[in-house]
Amino acid sequence: MKIEAIDLYYISQPLVRTFTTSFGPQTDRACLLVAVHSEGLTGWGECVATNDPGYSYETAVTAWHILSDFLIPALLNKDLKEPADLYTWFKYVRGHPLAKAALDQAAWDLTAQRDGLSFAEKLAAPYPEGASARVEVGVSIGIQPSLAATLELIQQFVDKGYGRIKLKIKPGYDVVLAQAVREAFPDLIFMLDANSAYTMADVPILQALDEFDLLMLEQPLGYEDIYRHSILRPKINTPLCLDESITSAEHAHFALTIGACDIINVKPSRVSGWSEARKIHDIGVAAGIPLWVGGMLETGVGRAAQLALASLPGFTLPGDISATERYYNPDITAPFVLNSEDSTMTVPTAPGLGVEIDMERVTAVTQRKVTF
Repeated sequence: MKIEAIDLYYISQPLVRTFTTSFGPQTDRACLLVAVHSEGLTGWGECVATNDPGYSYETAVTAWHILSDFLIPALLNKDLKEPADLYTWFKYVRGHPLAKAALDQAAWDLTAQRDGLSFAEKLAAPYPEGASARVEVGVSIGIQPSLAATLELIQQFVDKGYGRIKLKIKPGYDVVLAQAVREAFPDLIFMLDANSAYTMADVPILQALDEFDLLMLEQPLGYEDIYRHSILRPKINTPLCLDESITSAEHAHFALTIGACDIINVKPSRVSGWSEARKIHDIGVAAGIPLWVGGMLETGVGRAAQLALASLPGFTLPGDISATERYYNPDITAPFVLNSEDSTMTVPTAPGLGVEIDMERVTAVTQRKVTF
């Protein structure tokens, strides 16, 4: 498939509710969209780099630069056979996984449409089990103004049918939160996400979390740190999950080799795209460790591709792929809705991403657009 043209959009949408992590509050979300055109088909991708460099060094502004000046020129007029081709074309650009992932997603969408397959079916082609029709999901709750507000919000999501809750924590807002939640919800499946906010000096605090029967503790130590997580892991009883530290299949292999984690959160954008995410899936399956798909406040464009990844057989824990109405109202696609009876989301089955882009809404939220 010859890549004939690529549209690059800078969009910004207000969040339905302020989302606060240890990095700080977020009230609106910028992101980039790419539309890759070939032979009458269009593949869509979302770059989840956002307003500030909290979670990643990439921002929407830096990703625009890398995409427009390096990655898009490397893709234009190329003959795309399979998404893995992009790794050869992009290898001279070091880093910038979120920017690369946008075009990787578009390539999977485009080639899946060409093959008459859904994104999930194309991803699942190597596996006898195929893709799941539904994937189990949970919801991620940012840091709230008070414990009472947190407990109220948890109740709202439990009432909607979510079976797993993730709560953001930071130093000084951890043990007291876990205790309050466990007392209010004795049977709730919940986990805590630290977003790299702690150090080894905080081991006693992290050990104190053991008594609350957490599903897991996610990324307590430095975002580049794998080694110290291997030291922390035997000191706590709570299953330890890595997120920010796993930026490639090599990092996943290293982490498992030295015993740095019990679980891996696979965010396809964090690892440069769905091709690399599938490699991490295979490593996890071979090692017998649980996997789940993390979220980055995606629009429906990114959410559809996340659901496709989460439908692979190795993803056995609920992912952060909650209904899109949590973040945007309206979104740029039809909303993804929770199946409240079993806390799942339905995986799209139409060719490619399987979602229809609302171009009027895209135009309304676009701050900048360039066609290459």
